[in-house]
Amino acid sequence: SNGPQKFCIEKYGKENILPRSHTCFNRLDLPPYKKYEILKEKLVFAIEECEGFGQE
Repeated sequence: SNGPQKFCIEKYGKENILPRSHTCFNRLDLPPYKKYEILKEKLVFAIEECEGFGQE
């Protein structure tokens, strides 16, 4: 490893979809959630329950 890696957060899609990641580009696509609680709920769900999250 070369130490900490920078990554980019991009606004993507509609509020009703889950976040997605692109590890090859060090990018996280986040929908424009209106509340922090919704962001946290969807992000935790994507990480814990979606097969392949972070593996693209």
